[in-house]
Amino acid sequence: MKALVIHGAKDLRLETRDAEAPGPGQVAVALKAGGICGSDLHYYNHGGFGPIKLREPMVLGHEVAGEIVELGPDVEGLRVGQLVAISPSRPCYNCLYCRGGQLNHCLNMRFYGSAMPFPHIQGAFQEYLVAEAEQCVVADGLTAGEAAMAEPLAVALHAVKQAGNLLGARVLVTGSGPIGALTILAARRAGAAEIIATDLSDYTLAKAKAVGADQTYNILKQPQALAPYSVDKGQVDVHFECSGAAAALASGISVLRPAGQLIQLGLGGDINVPMQALTAKEISLKGSFRFHFEFKAAVSLMQKGLINVSDLITQNVALHEAIAGFEMASDRGSALKVQIAF
Repeated sequence: MKALVIHGAKDLRLETRDAEAPGPGQVAVALKAGGICGSDLHYYNHGGFGPIKLREPMVLGHEVAGEIVELGPDVEGLRVGQLVAISPSRPCYNCLYCRGGQLNHCLNMRFYGSAMPFPHIQGAFQEYLVAEAEQCVVADGLTAGEAAMAEPLAVALHAVKQAGNLLGARVLVTGSGPIGALTILAARRAGAAEIIATDLSDYTLAKAKAVGADQTYNILKQPQALAPYSVDKGQVDVHFECSGAAAALASGISVLRPAGQLIQLGLGGDINVPMQALTAKEISLKGSFRFHFEFKAAVSLMQKGLINVSDLITQNVALHEAIAGFEMASDRGSALKVQIAF
């Protein structure tokens, strides 16, 4: 079978690897769609992000869906031919955090396509993938592309859960890439009354507007656009920071009201936090990292038509065109979510 393997910055290779047979409690899936994520782009463009660096070749990819082609022994509730969204979250269920219900913080997490541990956890961009049956969520009624969006949608749902009650809230989303756009959808579904989105790209801001942002601002062209929201110590209830940029974080703190919430999703290495302003306004800062239980909810919300992600899938490329797809996905001026068709 073919697999997409990253060897270093700008060194992505389509390689042949042996396909595995499913064991007890496992299924073999023929991949149909795989979304190129921001972390995949960091590995492709820079060989890693922050302190996380590639130290050996690694199969990329974790936003995937496909068709079950073989069942291992003792698998129930699934059948050959079903379209499934595959969760990349594979906790051990035995460590301190798993036993405490914080499965996204598993000490032995095997998250697809991650260079955090060594040896690295190989990813899912391969023609045939053996997965645990419990990772697979039946995606009847969705396209393969939509099903592959369950993973980034789960990230957004986890972030919204971190924020708590959003009913009637004024929300700021900085960074209007795929995670930002999905956070807009999730926040609106959770009851946000007003959503403001910022970015440096008119293209992504147009997508943010299309999925429900009430106001959008290109901070590159309008650097003072958020100033009206800073009066009287701040007018924003919750800030979802999806870019990983220090300037975006600082802009959110300037407009958050006293006792407002800052939810940090964006990962791009360590960034400076204006701690004095955060302290003086008694702002709560929460991180939001991955997800676990939200994956099934993401599939269900799409199946019920409560969240529509189809317009966020902007380009598709064939597997042999993957490098072109990664270059395309790196251009925020013309692409939002690029998916690989296997």
